[in-house]
Amino acid sequence: MSGPGISVVICVYTEDRWEDILAAVSSVRAQSRPALETLLVVDHNRALLERLAGEYKEAGNVRVLANAGPRGLSAGRNTGIAASRGEVIAFLDDDAVAERDWLRHFAEGYADPRVMAVGGRTVPVWASGRRPAWFPEEFDWVVGCTYRGLPPGRVRVRNVLGGNASFRRTAFDAAGGFATGIGRDGDRRPLGCEETELCIRLSRARPEAVLLIDDRAVIHHRVPAPREHFRYFRTRTYAEGLSKALVARSVGADKGLESERRYTTRVLPAGVARGVRDALLARPGGAGRAGAIVAGVLAAAGGYAVGSLRARRGGARFRIVRIEDGEEGRAV
Repeated sequence: MSGPGISVVICVYTEDRWEDILAAVSSVRAQSRPALETLLVVDHNRALLERLAGEYKEAGNVRVLANAGPRGLSAGRNTGIAASRGEVIAFLDDDAVAERDWLRHFAEGYADPRVMAVGGRTVPVWASGRRPAWFPEEFDWVVGCTYRGLPPGRVRVRNVLGGNASFRRTAFDAAGGFATGIGRDGDRRPLGCEETELCIRLSRARPEAVLLIDDRAVIHHRVPAPREHFRYFRTRTYAEGLSKALVARSVGADKGLESERRYTTRVLPAGVARGVRDALLARPGGAGRAGAIVAGVLAAAGGYAVGSLRARRGGARFRIVRIEDGEEGRAV
């Protein structure tokens, strides 16, 4: 097998996703380009830790670890990075399955030594069987998926999307790990943007670094029924605004909002126009999609304003972890 050895990290936190976790691991083990290892990092859930350890005790290339940092996705990822052996570390969501050539397409990107990160395309799998008519593709990031507005093919980007991404190990040596205090924390408010902040920090530490998205590296991400409703949409977009304020505090508004300005001024107005056109043509969901885009922008803007105010008052805290600090999980 040529190219870099790839470790896959899957962060998990609840037994409610047991079947999803097993499916995610199975999809990694079925890759056309085998992973060096799969690391399951359990976020402060002893019962799940012991159950997974029993499930995979005979699987030599699957390791089960406890999150050694504070509760949350960022610390779980840092635990996996520190415990992994691969030259490249890939991340897969615990409720997603990867297509067979997922790792092969990641590996191809690293043929260029300047490439420090490669992300892929995440396709939603809706619990109801199809996309809700009102749900705009421009906001698929709300459910952790690739959204309309990202360029197709293998292209250079500011940041990869964390649930379907990979990094060279040297990227973490240069920039540190994922910042704790920004991203997800179990079932609390659905914050995000930890991968955005890391990628911007990486580009500052290594200005020559190339970050790519290759839309052939595909995963399929399950969207549970509660996330198909407008209430979750509104909550998640507001939380994204809070997260963007933290990112802007860390790396500055110029870089922290660079891609968002294009998205807000070009992609979203075009989406509203399509929705209005579809409504005029009596196509299902057109008015709902246009309205959802407007509501999403307003909710995100409100979250950003609140987050910025909190940051100025010193109420927002996060920590950038150096992986060599020992943020390593304990094997079971």
